[in-house]
Amino acid sequence: EVQLVEFGGGSVQAGGSLRLTCEVSGETYCMAWFRQVPGREREGVAGIRERDRLALYADSVKGRFLISKDNSKNILRLQMDIMRTEDTAMYYCAAADWCRASEMLFQKTYPYWGQGTQVNVSS
Repeated sequence: EVQLVEFGGGSVQAGGSLRLTCEVSGETYCMAWFRQVPGREREGVAGIRERDRLALYADSVKGRFLISKDNSKNILRLQMDIMRTEDTAMYYCAAADWCRASEMLFQKTYPYWGQGTQVNVSS
């Protein structure tokens, strides 16, 4: 059973940076960050396939966010730079035992989820 715990949410002004961390227990093959605002569907933000470090990003965060996995510590990170007010959301870490590269940003790919961490970006 994979367990995920997120850290690092908080408040930041537009243009600033935050780094989210997800502590992972168990073996994983693909991991991702998703985000959700009330009344809207959960959105895939960034995903990574660990065997070759292939990463995918939502168009809305390309060039601003960076996903990485530290396998020595079994930690997933999301570095968020040049943040915008529209990045405000609850952010979730997710993991899977296997994935297709084309589906790394789909919710259905991931059976394991963290509890979420809130990110607020003010103007």
